[in-house]
Amino acid sequence: MKTAVPWPKRTLDIVLSGLGLLVSLPLWGVLALAVKLQDRGPIFFRDQRVGQGGHVFGVLKFRTMLPDADRHFGLRQATEKDPRVTSVGHLLRATALDELPQLWNIFRGEMSFVGPRALRPGEIQARGNGQLTALEDVCGYRERHAVPPGLTGLAQIYGARDLPLRRKFRYDLFYIHHQGFWLDLRLILLSFWISFRGTWERRGKKW
Repeated sequence: MKTAVPWPKRTLDIVLSGLGLLVSLPLWGVLALAVKLQDRGPIFFRDQRVGQGGHVFGVLKFRTMLPDADRHFGLRQATEKDPRVTSVGHLLRATALDELPQLWNIFRGEMSFVGPRALRPGEIQARGNGQLTALEDVCGYRERHAVPPGLTGLAQIYGARDLPLRRKFRYDLFYIHHQGFWLDLRLILLSFWISFRGTWERRGKKW
């Protein structure tokens, strides 16, 4: 099921992403240099994400992991003290600066500022018992695609990093049924505060 994006939400996305791209451009050079000097690897990480209605689209992120991490370790979510993440990558992830290029996806309408986290096709979840589970098999996965994926959202802010995906998806479904302009604005402001504090990777309360 796919729902139309309310015009106040889309207007907010266009205005904020456009301003964000213009204001952050000088910072891109600094981040690119830091990533390149880390290990001489690629500056950007190119990947695919599943969007509204199950549509797959391409994204760019500043690279935070070792080159060819997926080939050596497989497609899986990052964990605490993940050996794939570089020292510069830890800083970028903590402040969400690695996500800056996705402002372009928001401007294009493939993403929104607020919504369920954009997941990768074929992504798997590593459980504590060592078992691997395809995210497509987790209850609530498909229902999340009724709205565009978001750079931030209820699950990203209020869900603990180690919370099982099944429970994080409940946050996403709650948002889908209660979304609104003022809720989006509150979540965006909270996200800016978390980025300013550099606590996106914190396992407990992020703010």
